[in-house]
Amino acid sequence: MLDLAEFGDSLDGELFHPDSPGYDALRRPANAAYREVRPQLVVLCRSVADVTRAVRYATATGNRITPRGGGHCFAGRSSSGGIVLELSALDGISVAAGGVATIHAGARLRQVYAALHASGRTLPAGCGAGVGITGLALGGGIGLLGREYGLTCDRLVGAQVVLADGSVVDCDHDHEPDLFWALRGAGGGQFGVVTALRFDTIREPATSRIEGRWSGIALERLVSAWQAWAPDAPEQLTVNLSVVSEPGAPVEAILSGASTLAERSTRELLREFLGRAGVAPAIAVRAGLPYHRLKGSFADPREVSERARRIRSEFFTHPLAPGTLASLLAQLTGPRTRGRRQLTFTAMGGAYNKIAADATAFAHRGERFLLEHCADVDDPWLDASWTTAHSGGSGHVYPNFPDPALDDWAAAYHAGNHPRLAAVKNTYDPHRLFDFPQAI
Repeated sequence: MLDLAEFGDSLDGELFHPDSPGYDALRRPANAAYREVRPQLVVLCRSVADVTRAVRYATATGNRITPRGGGHCFAGRSSSGGIVLELSALDGISVAAGGVATIHAGARLRQVYAALHASGRTLPAGCGAGVGITGLALGGGIGLLGREYGLTCDRLVGAQVVLADGSVVDCDHDHEPDLFWALRGAGGGQFGVVTALRFDTIREPATSRIEGRWSGIALERLVSAWQAWAPDAPEQLTVNLSVVSEPGAPVEAILSGASTLAERSTRELLREFLGRAGVAPAIAVRAGLPYHRLKGSFADPREVSERARRIRSEFFTHPLAPGTLASLLAQLTGPRTRGRRQLTFTAMGGAYNKIAADATAFAHRGERFLLEHCADVDDPWLDASWTTAHSGGSGHVYPNFPDPALDDWAAAYHAGNHPRLAAVKNTYDPHRLFDFPQAI
């Protein structure tokens, strides 16, 4: 067995332990809630061979091993007291003539959108510039083009994976098909270390950027109108709604989204919504933006916050009942002295729901919207708010928003796909090298 020095010398990249210069900065994930976790080792991987060496070293020494793409995991799965594989140096991106992009595991969304734009291509994916493409895709991948083009994982056509025994496999529909099925939506870090992804990209569309802000309005009417309208809007239009409460400031409702429809059609649809909601037409529509520029114009507050934040969420197949919605909004706006609270309603429907629930590992194919509750980690409002909304929820939870407080996580994340996922886990990682709370 290699000792630690031999292991470090074998790497193309670098090995960091708690006494190494640079260890403290490298060990910290993007999610502020887990920045005090201190891994035994951090391996800055510069090749697939580094990943295989690290996996074999972890197996030989009995250490837990954790791959890290972007480090944003809401349940802290990007950190570990064992060995962290920092994949940010594996960030190459190439696009073949047919539009299939090979994207290596460490690439962040800002890199992905810029590189694909250079070839006139893009992917339906998220807004956070520093979010890792791998974690996003492995857990599904919801974004502003998703209602038209599906989840990020729906565009996945192949992947390279380092398995628990250190072997490297390429999987797609015809090679290791069960593993490929499981990688499309079960969540990252479950079956092996994904080192590269192949996506069938789309032609980058021109888009209209949509944003509206209101305070001092009838929130119940606004949210009710959104629930009835946004999931059924044409799939070329995605409009999401956030309601934000901060101490000492008016509650603010923020509408944000994108459209690939003609500007006139977009404005007509928005006027329809405004009429239902009974609010002033204070929506800014900026047409003619290439998609990568539109994405860069929307900041993700979950990513930029330096405070330790926590999120709970659930999918909904029906609008919230009036009494439930009234209670939810009353809790959000209740008096307090500190901390930002936010409810975000994300429209589903469209292409998300055109794929069978068992066609990929992502099981949530009949939902109308996703509701997130976000607050400081110690704010008791968060659990109270989630419980209030849960009475009308589907019981399903987005795998990319893992929630340690769930009672039946297997059903929540994976629904009827869990038995097949458990069988794939037993085949590819029978000794559970890749393990964490709520892992398959």
